[in-house]
Amino acid sequence: MNPIPVIAIFDIGKTNKKLFLFDENYRIVLEKSTQLAETIDDDGDPCENLESLGHFVLNSLAEVLSDTRFSIKAVNFSAYGASFVHIDDQGRSVAPLYSYLKDFPPKLLDQFYDQYGGRVKIARETSSPVLGNLNSGMQLYRIKYQKPGLFSRIKYSLHLPQYLSYLLTGMPHTDITSIGCHTGLWDFSKNRYHEWVYTEELDRKFPPIVNSNSVFPAKAPDSIYAVGVGLHDSSAALIPYLVNFNEPFVLISTGTWCISLNPFNHSPVTDEQLANDCLCYMQYQGSPVKASRLFAGNEHEVQIKRIAAYFNVDPGVFKSIAFDVSIISKLKLARQANPTGLSRQMCAFSARPLADFSSYIDAYHQLMLDIMDQQYESTNLILYGTTVRRIFVDGGFSKNSVYMNLLAKAFPKMEVFAASMAQATAVGAAIAIHHHWNPRTLPADIIELKYYSAPHSVPL
Repeated sequence: MNPIPVIAIFDIGKTNKKLFLFDENYRIVLEKSTQLAETIDDDGDPCENLESLGHFVLNSLAEVLSDTRFSIKAVNFSAYGASFVHIDDQGRSVAPLYSYLKDFPPKLLDQFYDQYGGRVKIARETSSPVLGNLNSGMQLYRIKYQKPGLFSRIKYSLHLPQYLSYLLTGMPHTDITSIGCHTGLWDFSKNRYHEWVYTEELDRKFPPIVNSNSVFPAKAPDSIYAVGVGLHDSSAALIPYLVNFNEPFVLISTGTWCISLNPFNHSPVTDEQLANDCLCYMQYQGSPVKASRLFAGNEHEVQIKRIAAYFNVDPGVFKSIAFDVSIISKLKLARQANPTGLSRQMCAFSARPLADFSSYIDAYHQLMLDIMDQQYESTNLILYGTTVRRIFVDGGFSKNSVYMNLLAKAFPKMEVFAASMAQATAVGAAIAIHHHWNPRTLPADIIELKYYSAPHSVPL
């Protein structure tokens, strides 16, 4: 029996580290997942265990390369952003993989923005809200000023996806999807590193930028598979939609965060948008993607636990609650005032007394109404001035009938679809280098869509 030609994709999240093998029709033929214990960095803060991660990648790849059922044609990576691996002139890592959740020293932050024109100016020019360590460029700036000995040892700083690729090729590269993702490094109007990067001479720490669809030979003897340069995970997840749909669309990627992505909005990020957690990603073909973020998935989990405890029900019951038009109509007609004193980023439901509701189902529908109020505002921030007429939703809320029906009502002039696709991020990383490993045309059925129409009987 001939071995199946496949691509190996490592999808590295903060919690789960996964390996997928996809056949030429982008069907998963093998999946492996693990969780790695964190370690601590040289400041005593928790961080990724870089050694364990490297072992997982190399050992897992060795296993599938020796599996006679498969013929590995290519390998690529998707991974979380805002994380640098710093290597010396011998190619060895010389620092921990500092967590983007690590606190950034306020005085150093003030020093930076005082020198370079202020928070608003830098945020606007780099399309990056002020996020401390989540602006990965600030991590290198911090090393320069707080750990100059370490800074002098760094030959290259590689974002995590590119470091994983480097493990297989020994060739350091920079990818635009990682550099152009809330790093504070990239000037979107000039399409180059921001001026502060050159002033601080950080550009010397970055290897050459290559196209996101580039591949390179593996350094292992007798290896015949191509190795991609790796992609930032949010940009990778967008790729299947970009290659399957030509008409303008917005993708709402839902999980802990609900991120609205508009690849067809190329206008500069405004100060108002930045203040409301908008930013720009860079998609794999080098165009900016305007995005807005909402912490709705996390809020949903917090509030269903509160509802469950109050009404003495299992939190699992909320997974099967169906959309009920009559409940929505009742709640809308009651016109409950939103609690006062809440910021725009806070969900109104967090301040609602649960005694106001006769059942957990009623309370849950009000929660989703309040989340949808926020979702409407968040998504509208990146819709303005574009001709988008389609909204796709993937992730957890795409399976939530209450969310999907309310979204259709919130955007009655849009076609709203729940999208279903197994492992969109990994599929995107595979599609990015499709022509280097797969002789077939891209299948047209990678994404399954379910249309939702606005329930007209619900009052506005």
